Amino acid sequence: MKYVLDTSVIVDQTILNLLDAKKLEAPIEILVPNVVASEIEYQANSGKKIGRDGIKVLNDLRMRVEKIEYIGNRPTLEQIKLSASGELDFLIREVAKDLGATLITADHVQASMAKAEGIKTFFIRHEELKISKYHIEDFFDQHTMSVHLKEKIRPMAKKGNPGHWKLVQLAEDIVLPKDLHDFAMHLIYEAKKSTDGFLEIDEKHAKVIQLRDFRIVITFPPFSDGLEITIVKPIKKLTIQDYGLSPRLLSRFEGIAEGILICGPPGSGKSTFAAALAEFYSLKGKIVKTIERPRDLQVIEEITQYTALDGDFEKTSDILYLVRPDYTIFDEVRKTRDFEIYADLRLAGVGLVGVVHSNGAIEAIQRMIGRVELGLIPQIIDTVIFISEGRIEEKNINLLNLVVKVPSGMFESDLARPVVEVRNLDGELEYEIYSFGEQVIVAPVGQKRVSRSEKQLVKNLYKEISKILPAGSFQIESTPRPSHYQIFVDALDIPILLGKKGKTIDRLENMFSVSLDVKESSMQNKKQKKRRKKRKK
Repeated sequence: MKYVLDTSVIVDQTILNLLDAKKLEAPIEILVPNVVASEIEYQANSGKKIGRDGIKVLNDLRMRVEKIEYIGNRPTLEQIKLSASGELDFLIREVAKDLGATLITADHVQASMAKAEGIKTFFIRHEELKISKYHIEDFFDQHTMSVHLKEKIRPMAKKGNPGHWKLVQLAEDIVLPKDLHDFAMHLIYEAKKSTDGFLEIDEKHAKVIQLRDFRIVITFPPFSDGLEITIVKPIKKLTIQDYGLSPRLLSRFEGIAEGILICGPPGSGKSTFAAALAEFYSLKGKIVKTIERPRDLQVIEEITQYTALDGDFEKTSDILYLVRPDYTIFDEVRKTRDFEIYADLRLAGVGLVGVVHSNGAIEAIQRMIGRVELGLIPQIIDTVIFISEGRIEEKNINLLNLVVKVPSGMFESDLARPVVEVRNLDGELEYEIYSFGEQVIVAPVGQKRVSRSEKQLVKNLYKEISKILPAGSFQIESTPRPSHYQIFVDALDIPILLGKKGKTIDRLENMFSVSLDVKESSMQNKKQKKRRKKRKK
């Protein structure tokens, strides 16, 4: 039987695997078009590994089959350089057509064109013939969170629970490049043919696979410095009851909270809780969907899991508007466009639960600043849940609302402005977020209680300074030190407030029995700019 080989089955050793599996009909006559040999030689001379591998396979073929012949004309250099346009593939098909031979290829386009031209074709995927030394289940036990395999490195695994794990060596022998490559091809093939697996991201040098409960990330050189496979599996599936949440928090989930942000560091259990919350809403008779990339949340069948449509979450959100879910789980919100889509869905009335990487609740809120208008944040996020080591403590839950008031530490009524209040579950104020000039201030409050006498003292101090500087051109802030205050003023006003040889500031300190520090303000509002222009004139 005559077989014509194209480049794809030589450089990846597929032809050798076909011989090992006895997939070819005897007597076997191998025909290698000179255009294929020339392309492999060109790749080798260019310093590419696939060229060197191809030459090795051709040498192995010479030893393993009785008849191998190189046939046809050599291509020109220009034809080799135009190989991406299909020029060489055409020449290979012409050889097979002229000889009435069967073309063996692992290139889907080449196979489709050959069949369309009436050429006998044996299309074989690289992965189909890979016999893997490794099996995914062999790496995992009930305590394994993730497995980390890299060529020429001993296999490692994280074992334990979120927040309490250790890195464990799985074997003494290093992982051989060929074994890891065969395993990677096997996993890709399994994802393609399995009914419970799919390729979530399919780039040339990176693959993300969801296969049953396993999330698999495969990276190839030159994207990574070596072939690497990372496999993650949830070690435990929890329900909302397993978290021991208080009735008032559960009541908030059921009734008030519709813009929830779940935050925490990587591996803290954010997605596990998000999945539990999704099932909680579903069992309450709500329509629940998820937006994920990759789709690895462990949820019940009633919950449909969406990914980025054509790689774009905005297109996914367009579908969600038509589906009209009661709640959507957005796992994970990372890029600016993700935050904008999250905000758009929430403002459209969709109940949302977002998952965000951060080291604290306030840091998660800060990731919204600059991406969404400040005054809209409480409409988009009403509840922030910080998870640490898989646990939820009520002290790590914050509620947001918008008020118009004078921020804490300021005392003049004309300084009132919209303020985003961040309170704990008991209603105690922890942070205030507001605009101050051109800056957005995230100020911790509540740690220090201001007495009535201190408020009155600051008011009187403010009035006295207003006799020296225009009201509103300075700000007084207390410090942790008793009877110590900082006065922030424009740089041009500092000499005026200090006075000659510091006499003015000394008089104020003696008058109120306090210690005062005068500092330059970073506030650059319009009034100050006008004053600076006038002074320069």
